[in-house]
Amino acid sequence: MHAPVLVMQDSMKREQGGKVQRANIQAAKAVADIIRTTLGPRSMLKMLLDAAGGIVVTNDGNAILRELDLAHPAAKVYAFSLYPLTSRCMCCVSLVWFMDFFVLVSFHICCIFLLLQSMIELSRTQDEEVGDGTTSVIVLAGEMLHVAEAFIDKKYHPTVICRAYAKALEDAVAVLDKIAMTVDVEDRETMLGLVKSCIGTKFTSQFGDLIADLAIDATRMVGVELGQGLREVDIKKYIKVEKVPGGQLEDSVVLKGVMMNKDVVAPGKMKRKIVNPRIILLDCPLEYKKGENQTNAELLREEDWTVLLKMEEEYIENMCAQILKFKPDVVITEKGLSDLACHYLSKAGVSAIRRLRKTDNNRIAKACGAVIVNRPDELQESDVGTGAGLFEVKKIGDEFFTFIVDCKDPKACTILLRGASKDLLNEVERNLQDAMSVARNIIKCPKLVPGGGATELTVSAMLKQKSSSVEGIEKWPYEAAAIAFEAIPRTLAQNCGVNVIRTMTALQGKHANGENAWIGIDGNTGEITDMKERKIWDSYVVKAQAFKTAIEAACLLLRIDDIVSGIKKKQAPGAGQGPSKPKIDEEGDADNDQLIPE
Repeated sequence: MHAPVLVMQDSMKREQGGKVQRANIQAAKAVADIIRTTLGPRSMLKMLLDAAGGIVVTNDGNAILRELDLAHPAAKVYAFSLYPLTSRCMCCVSLVWFMDFFVLVSFHICCIFLLLQSMIELSRTQDEEVGDGTTSVIVLAGEMLHVAEAFIDKKYHPTVICRAYAKALEDAVAVLDKIAMTVDVEDRETMLGLVKSCIGTKFTSQFGDLIADLAIDATRMVGVELGQGLREVDIKKYIKVEKVPGGQLEDSVVLKGVMMNKDVVAPGKMKRKIVNPRIILLDCPLEYKKGENQTNAELLREEDWTVLLKMEEEYIENMCAQILKFKPDVVITEKGLSDLACHYLSKAGVSAIRRLRKTDNNRIAKACGAVIVNRPDELQESDVGTGAGLFEVKKIGDEFFTFIVDCKDPKACTILLRGASKDLLNEVERNLQDAMSVARNIIKCPKLVPGGGATELTVSAMLKQKSSSVEGIEKWPYEAAAIAFEAIPRTLAQNCGVNVIRTMTALQGKHANGENAWIGIDGNTGEITDMKERKIWDSYVVKAQAFKTAIEAACLLLRIDDIVSGIKKKQAPGAGQGPSKPKIDEEGDADNDQLIPE
C-alpha cells in the first residue's frame, strides 16, 4: 500500500534541496558585503535613509542593519503580516492574483529579504548580549556560509558540515581560553587603554580619551557588588544618556546623580536650587481620587455641594500633611499633582515635580537613597532620600532641566552629551553604548584577547593543525571553518588599503606553528606588529560570543532545505461555504475593485 500523496495548491511556490541552500548562502554573502567595509579603524561610513525620511550616517554594524530593516519592509510584510509587497521596496516584485492565493513571482528576491532578517537578528543578538562585535559577527557568518558552498556543490549533507562547524567552535573557544590574559579592573590606565582599543574603530576615536573616560566613570559608578567576586553592572536601567544639542563635545560629562527634562510645578513659588535636599518619591497622584467608572451624584441641597468640595479639599490637605510631616525639600511623583496640593506644598517651601517617568524615578531612588512610596500614609523616615548634595533646575537652550547631583555613593547616573548637531550626538551615543558595554564586559569578566585579527589567525592556525586528527569526511568542512576565521584580518587589511595577499601571507607565516599569538595587523597603518606593544585588545566575552553567534547561525541557515511560498487570502465572514456563482464585473464596477488590501 502506497503512502498518501500530499498534493499542494497550484499557486504554491516551492524550492528545495541545494538550490535553497545556495540562495541562502548568496543572501548571507550579500548582507556581509554591505557592511564589510565598516570593520576596523579605517572603516568607511554608510549614509542611510530611514523609514521616517531622516538620514543616518554611521559605521556601526547593528545600526546599519537596523536601518536596512526599516528601509526594506518586504521581509516583515511577507513573513508576518502576509500582505503584498509595496512600492517602498528597493526592487520590483510582481504579485499575481491566482485563485485564493498571492503568488510571489520574484521568489528569490523575497528569500534574500527573509535571510536579511536572519542576519539582522544575528547582529541584534550580539548587540544585546555583549554590546560590541556586531560587524564581526556578520562578516564571520557570511564567510562560514561562503566556504560551505563548495561542499554543498559536492553533495555533502548539511548535517555533516554543521557537525564539523560545531566541533570547530568548541576547539576555537578552547584556544580563546588558552591565549586569554587576566587584567586588573581597578587599574584605571589599563581599563582606559582597553576601552580605547575596543572602540578605536568608531567615529569618536578622533576625540581621544573622552568617550572611554565617560564609559569607565559611568560603569564604575553603577556597579553593584554581589559577593563572591561577582559584580553586576546594569547599563540599560541605571545609566541614562541625555543628548542636548549645543556646546562642544568636550563639555560632555558624567553626572554623579540624575538629570531629567522637567521643571518644578510652580516656577514662581517653588525654589529651583536647594543644597542637601530631603527628597520624597511617590508613585501615587496628589489629587482627589477619581472613580474608576463614571460616577453620578445627585445633590438635593446647595449645602451638600459645599460639603462635597470641602471633603475633597480635606482629603488633599491630609495627604499633604502626611508628606510635610517629614519636612521634605523636594517631592517628586509619577502621577498628577492638583493645584490645591501645589498650593500646600509651595506654602511649606517644598518644590514639587509631577508626571515623571517610572525609569527616571527608579534612577533617582538609586542615586539619592530614597524609597518610592505608593501611599503617603505609609511614609517612613527611612524612605526619605538624603544622599543628594544639590537639587537645581537649569535652563539649557529653550528647555528646563532638573539636576539631582553630587550624590553620596550613587548607583545610578546620567551622561550629559553636548554637540553641534543631533546627527553627531546620535553617532556619539551609539559609540558610547559600545564603550560602556566593553567596560561592563571587562568588569564582569576581566579577560582579554589580542585584537587586530591576531586572535582569529591564532584560532585558524590551531584549527588547521587539529584538522589532521579529525576523522572521516568532517575533516574538510572543519579545515574550511579554520580558513573562514581569516576573513576578519583579511577585511582589516582591505580597509587599510595595503597589499592583502602579501600581508595575509606574512601573517600566516608568523602564526603557522601556533605561536606568536599576539602578532596581528595595525588597523590604522596596516603594519604587522605585536598587539601587546600597541595595546590593541579585544574583550574575551565579545570575541567568544561573536564566534558562537556566527557559527551557530551559519549552521541554522545551512539546515534549511525547503522553502514553501503561498499566502492564503483572508476571506470575508461567511465566505467559502460553497461554490459561488462567478460574477461578471460591469463596466461601472471595474474601477471600484480593490485587488490588494491596504
